[in-house]
Amino acid sequence: MKNKIRIGCGAGFSGDRLEPAEILTDKGNLDYLVLECLAERTIALAQKRKQLNPELGYDTFLERRMRKLLPTLSKNKICLITNMGAANPLAAAQKVKDISLELGLDIKVGAVFGDDVLSMLDFEALAMETNLPVKQSGEIISANAYLGVDGILKALENGSQIIITGRVADPSLFLAPMIHEFGWKLDDYDILGQGTVIGHLLECAGQITGGYFADKDKKSVPGLDILGHPIAEISNDGSAIISKVEGTGGLINLATVKEQLLYEVINPNHYITPDVEANFTTVKLEDLGQNQVLVKGGTGKSKPVNLKVSVGFKAFYLGEGEISYAGFGAEDRARLGGEIIEKRLSSSFKEIRIDYIGISAVHRTSFGHNNSPYEIRLRVAAKADTVEEAAIIGEEVEALYTNGPAGGGGVRKIQTEVIGVVSVLMERNKIKDQIAYF
Repeated sequence: MKNKIRIGCGAGFSGDRLEPAEILTDKGNLDYLVLECLAERTIALAQKRKQLNPELGYDTFLERRMRKLLPTLSKNKICLITNMGAANPLAAAQKVKDISLELGLDIKVGAVFGDDVLSMLDFEALAMETNLPVKQSGEIISANAYLGVDGILKALENGSQIIITGRVADPSLFLAPMIHEFGWKLDDYDILGQGTVIGHLLECAGQITGGYFADKDKKSVPGLDILGHPIAEISNDGSAIISKVEGTGGLINLATVKEQLLYEVINPNHYITPDVEANFTTVKLEDLGQNQVLVKGGTGKSKPVNLKVSVGFKAFYLGEGEISYAGFGAEDRARLGGEIIEKRLSSSFKEIRIDYIGISAVHRTSFGHNNSPYEIRLRVAAKADTVEEAAIIGEEVEALYTNGPAGGGGVRKIQTEVIGVVSVLMERNKIKDQIAYF
């Protein structure tokens, strides 16, 4: 058993930059690299792609990331764990294997799946967000359970250097290699709670190194254009030092770590994952200087009997139209345009949203200003049942070119099918991890 391991997080969401992961694999002296690229809507959209083509459904950046990373991962003997398998871990693993062979590398790839539970979904189950039967949400297209460490552990024990998963809880991607390397017991919930704390701190990548933290006037962060992603050097007692590659941009201190520790945490006494119910209130942090923070003290108790299942459904089509007004009286002309659209469409669409970007697009109210803005952008959006109905919104905004206030320009119109997500619980004994090797 090892006394210490180093885990880096090279991506915190599907659209994250590619360069930080390359720097970590090259200069981070890592044992493991994790790419956390899956969100609730991400997997529902991936299921849609898989329905259109059974060979797809994995992360759209998978091939690009693997071509850049595989040579260095292989050279430096770094194990990669990622949920880029999304709705199709098997196809993703096969793609990675094909790329590795094409590059002259024979890397063992493991695929962890079994999270797709659509065939087992109880459509009468109550959605956690609405307390209504899930079938009332709309046409259901996906149901994916949050798996824990079990499948990843089996793939590690079998010698996989690349492990591709579907829906696995974010901290579990990081906790699994700790358990594997340190021999932690799966019922030692205090140590699993501490490992989950480390996983939670790493999972959003650049957020803990100052990216999401940064505020130009209040919280200055250097080198945001070359932001580095985090590394945790973890000891077998679960304590860890969070750092980054020297020379990369960003900042790691007590403030950045505390913000990430509380990110998306509703109850810090009960942070529930498939592996453990972690307690964040016992965590202790120590700033070691030079972009290093020591983390220790997390605890936990038994794992939940039910697993959370993310259910994707077809919610509606969104129609949008935008047009800009500039110069003297720009706000008045934009508001006149909004009034015209509202009168024309209010009887046909139940929900219309009219935003004046620069005044009320975010807070939905004007806080008052002394000078009228010199330029303003009118945005109109509405829900529709079909893509044809959604298109009417943009068409009406475009018609303001000649039928509305003077000086409008730069029209944009778009229709989007919106996928909604609700959550239900399912008994964990009904859900089984499965593993395949390539």
